[in-house]
Amino acid sequence: MGTEWLADAVIYEIYPQSFADSDGDGIGDFRGVIDRLDHLAWLGVNTIWFNPCFDSPFVDAGYDVRDYLQVAPRYGTNDDLVELVAAAKERGIRVLLDLVAGHTSIEHEWFRRELHADGPDPDGDRYVWCESPPIDEATDHLPGTPLWVASPGPRPGYYLKNFYDEQPALNFGWADLPDDQPWRDAVDAPGPLRNRQALRDIMSFWIERGVAGFRVDMAFSLVKDDPDKVETTALWREMREWLADAHPEAILIPEGSEPRTGRALAFHADFFLVIHEEHASLFDNGAAGLLPWTDHAPCFFDAAGAGTARRFVDAYEEARRADPDRLVVLASADHDFDRMSTGPRVGDQLPPAYTFLFTWGTVPSLYYGDEIGMRYLPGAPDVEGAVCNQAYNRAGCRTPMQWDTSTNAGFSTADPDALYLPIDPDPDRPNVGDQLDDPDALIHHVRAMIELRRTEPSLSPHASTRVLHDGYPFAYVRGDELLVIVNPSGAEVTLDLDDLADRAAAGEQLIGTGVEIASEKATASPFAHAVIRLAG
Repeated sequence: MGTEWLADAVIYEIYPQSFADSDGDGIGDFRGVIDRLDHLAWLGVNTIWFNPCFDSPFVDAGYDVRDYLQVAPRYGTNDDLVELVAAAKERGIRVLLDLVAGHTSIEHEWFRRELHADGPDPDGDRYVWCESPPIDEATDHLPGTPLWVASPGPRPGYYLKNFYDEQPALNFGWADLPDDQPWRDAVDAPGPLRNRQALRDIMSFWIERGVAGFRVDMAFSLVKDDPDKVETTALWREMREWLADAHPEAILIPEGSEPRTGRALAFHADFFLVIHEEHASLFDNGAAGLLPWTDHAPCFFDAAGAGTARRFVDAYEEARRADPDRLVVLASADHDFDRMSTGPRVGDQLPPAYTFLFTWGTVPSLYYGDEIGMRYLPGAPDVEGAVCNQAYNRAGCRTPMQWDTSTNAGFSTADPDALYLPIDPDPDRPNVGDQLDDPDALIHHVRAMIELRRTEPSLSPHASTRVLHDGYPFAYVRGDELLVIVNPSGAEVTLDLDDLADRAAAGEQLIGTGVEIASEKATASPFAHAVIRLAG
């Protein structure tokens, strides 16, 4: 089968700390996930993506890895993860892990060894060290913070970091090697080659235990001073070629979109992330804060109706320009900013967004809790590095899953003060149990959309897409068979159907509400959405 399965994937991202706590310590764990796998199978999910679950001191919520080959004790044991993978497989669900490839924790054995050395490792340094760093610049992720950190141990000099000070950058070499910076290693120097082999060893270790592949954190940060990412993508192309031979069904998805270098693409898909323009143009309504690197133009899925889908469509088409069959993963939300339900976007505004998410030609990724409309929680406390700055609070999208109306919303039996993050205090917060009993609840719409995507070949990423209108309503035809109309705005809007008028009028509405076809027009009421099988 190879990696063709990814085109049919419906990904469900689980932030493991916050999904389900089985032992009452206030933190989610693998056993809790195992106990909830039937929920995912009922929903129609066939792929789980876990945020990092490796051993860590959790300065950055597990994105500071202490040991890639051991899971964090808070989640259980390696055997528990293997059991989870097997139990998921029985339900037709694959498991992806988050691979933190560009840096480790300062507590990793590799770093501790180099920190206590007198100088460079004879086998090649795994990290980037220099006695006197060059003139510093701000990092991309934490503006105003230095790239270089003074050595806290016997080794003299400074080490290069990637994000927080506790996350030293792994040494994959430099694309540029100026004479006045002799500490820079070439990409094929011993240290970088050791780290490349370590990536293969880590991936093999987990694939051999049943894991289906990896989402790679900061995938394009590896080779430094590589502005066009030619060397970095070459590294991942090498990994892709190795995977194709050693583990032909395993996949790699990057954090973000892969830079186009004119050579064969390395990853199996691009990922339109919450914190990037492609996704922000659809869903970032500003209610969770203002990211400094986005343009803050009105998003499309907003009641004001002031946005446009054109920015997303252009980005999607550009991503597929080099390869018409290129897969693009698009998430409802993720662990790094807001949620689909953020600020004023609630209730009836959500179904149009999910109708789009599961009918466009992307691989959908559903963030845990988004199926019930869990909201972004403003002012959530800073836990494990979640608050990067005043305008960037990631904790608000990481609150515990809301399962029912029992203590702690069914997430944990722990004292509320012991929870990893507080439960949404709103007494009307949605939960799985109540929504299961309500046929009109969001969870049933999400399930129906997943089922429709599974059963309709015209909703495959490989089926054609023809955009009819990129304003309000957003309308497009998939596979010359299905007409999709979504109106995220709070106003009634109309669309001339032109050559599709007769086929739409005689067609069958498969799902949706608020769309009427008459007099060669489609009229969409506020927050309307529909999928119509065209006649003929």
